[in-house]
Amino acid sequence: MQTIKGKDNRLLLGVTGGIACGKTTVTNILEELGAPLIDFDLIARQVVEPGTHALRKIVVYFGKQVLREDGALDRKKLSKIVFQDFEKKKILEGFTHPPIYKEFFKQVNKITEKDPAAIIQVVVPLLIELNLQYMFHKVLVVYIPEDQQIKRLIKRDGITKDEAANMLRAQLPSHKKVGYADFVVYNQGPVEETRKQVVDIWEELQRQNTASR
Repeated sequence: MQTIKGKDNRLLLGVTGGIACGKTTVTNILEELGAPLIDFDLIARQVVEPGTHALRKIVVYFGKQVLREDGALDRKKLSKIVFQDFEKKKILEGFTHPPIYKEFFKQVNKITEKDPAAIIQVVVPLLIELNLQYMFHKVLVVYIPEDQQIKRLIKRDGITKDEAANMLRAQLPSHKKVGYADFVVYNQGPVEETRKQVVDIWEELQRQNTASR
């Protein structure tokens, strides 16, 4: 995995946090400051688009019931199946993780070809749960208290309090993720406060990246 960290001056920043913590707000600010963005969620969607090898494997194993009428993957239906069956979840990951990592490496290399000293932010919602910290030079956790997570989920997804609590239970609690972080953004306040924290982190990342050259 040393290959992905590189022997140049790239700095890979893994960005994670609980569901509805406001990771997008933080990554948008980082992008404005100059950090190219790689989004694992977006890659995960791309590798199962119609016609992909991963989608064909999924259909062979799970059946056409996991497809929408237009032939695209019904992610909600598939999530319900694997959410209740750990073995099926592992099988699904076996289909999707290899092409996800392949695309990730490709995007990192494309960015560092243009700028060998790039500070690249990589958004991985389940970074801690999947033990992927070793792939990154630094880890940033976006944090809000659990009660605020539940409120945001209810408002965002139009779900009940119990449904929101169930979604949170599927992930490592946000306060535990903080223990794995090199940097933490406390995102429960006004966006101006969040921006100030992100700018401070960005300046520190630039200092560290310059010092390592």
